[in-house]
Amino acid sequence: MKLRKLGKSGFEVSPVILGTWSHGGWLWGGTERNDAEKAINVSIDAGINCLDTAPAYGFGLSEKLAGAAIKGKRDKVIVATKCGLVWDDRKGSSLFFETRDNAGKPLRMCRNLTRKSILQECDDSLKRLGIDTIDLYQCHWPDPNTPVEEAVQAFLELRDKGKIRAFGVSNFSVAQMEDWLKYAPLHSNQPKYSLLSRDVETDVLPFCRKNEIGVLCYSPMEMGILTGKIGMDRVFPDDDTRKNRPWFQPAKRREVLNALEKVKPIAEKYGTSVGNIATAWIFQQPGVTAAIVGARDGEQARNNSLAAKIVISAEDLEKIRAIFSPLKLDEPFDPAKAKR
Repeated sequence: MKLRKLGKSGFEVSPVILGTWSHGGWLWGGTERNDAEKAINVSIDAGINCLDTAPAYGFGLSEKLAGAAIKGKRDKVIVATKCGLVWDDRKGSSLFFETRDNAGKPLRMCRNLTRKSILQECDDSLKRLGIDTIDLYQCHWPDPNTPVEEAVQAFLELRDKGKIRAFGVSNFSVAQMEDWLKYAPLHSNQPKYSLLSRDVETDVLPFCRKNEIGVLCYSPMEMGILTGKIGMDRVFPDDDTRKNRPWFQPAKRREVLNALEKVKPIAEKYGTSVGNIATAWIFQQPGVTAAIVGARDGEQARNNSLAAKIVISAEDLEKIRAIFSPLKLDEPFDPAKAKR
C-alpha cells in the first residue's frame, strides 16, 4: 500500500485510516469489545497504519479498546487522538450539546481547550491507550471561549515533554487555522468531507494545499449511507445519531439511493463496492491525504481496506461528481442544534 506524507509532520499514512467513533458505542447503538478489537487488528494486518480515536468516543471506551488492540503492535500504527470535548464540570467549559452516556445517564458535552484541561486530557488519553506518546494530537472542535494561542501553548508544552509528536485540528475554519499558524506549525486538519458534504472544497482544502497541511477527511461514506446498504426500511434506534441526521430522513435517503444506482456501473468497472468508490473519490481529491473510515468489526475493516488500492480515472471522478451535483447539500451538521 502506497503511503502518503501527512503535511510536514514527518509521518506517512495510508490513504484509508481506521475511524473508531463507533467502537465507543456512544450514539452508535452500543458496541461489542471483541468486534472493535478485530476491526483494529484486521485493519493493521491489511496495511492500514493509522487509527483515529478520541476521548469523547464512548467517554474513554474507544481509546481503551484501541490501546488493548495495539498492544504488541505499537510500531505498526500511528495513533491519532483528540482533546477539547469534555463531559464533566471542569473550569472553562462551554456547553456544546446535551446527550446521554452508554448507560442512558444524562450528560453535558462541553468544549474546553484551556491549557489545564488539555494537559489533563492528554495524560488521561495516554493512560487509556497504554502508550507513552501520542503521534498525532488534535483539537476535536474549536472552543469559542478560549483563545487559539492558549491551546497552541499547551500543545507545545506537551511536545516538549515528549507526550505528543504532531499537531492537528478538526472542524477548524480557515481563520482559526491562520490563527494557529501564528504560534506553531500545524500538521493536519480533519474536516468532514463526502460526496454529500463538499463545503470544504471552497476554502479549507485550498488553504491546506497552499500551506502543506495534511487533510484527513472524516465521514467519507456519510455514516454509512454511501455504502448503499442502508435501505428505505432501515429504522435506527433512539441512541443512534443517524436517526436525526439529514441524509437518513426518508426523502433524502431516497435521493441518495437513486444516485448510488448510477454509481454501481462505475463500481463494477473497478471490481469494488459503491462504498469503496465513495471513499476512494475522497482521497483522490486535490489536497486530501486520507479518508477516515469507520468499521465496527473485522469484516467491515477488511472490506474498507480494499478502497486504499483503488485508482479512479479522472473521467470517472468527474462522472461521480456529476451524479451527486444535483443533490442539494445540507449545512454542516451542528450537534448543538440537533435533536437527540
